[in-house]
Amino acid sequence: MPIIKSISSMRNRTREISALAREKDEPIYLTKNGEGSLVVMTIDHYERLKAQAELFEKLGVAQAQAAAGKKGITHSQMMAKLRRRTHA
Repeated sequence: MPIIKSISSMRNRTREISALAREKDEPIYLTKNGEGSLVVMTIDHYERLKAQAELFEKLGVAQAQAAAGKKGITHSQMMAKLRRRTHA
């Protein structure tokens, strides 16, 4: 269930909102005059969302390439490539 607070609580209870975001590890939705206005979250949560979005973007590109008939590389080829990079 989403955490919803008024925007005035951010002004009046910043530490409490910050602690709640860290404790629950969820975004906190802030409302102004009863309507959604802002979202507050920890940097860690934001970075995970950003990484997830980047992964989905890459998966979308890969799916488009596969649908177009383009061939990728095998798991063995990818592992060999990664080993070369880490031991270089």
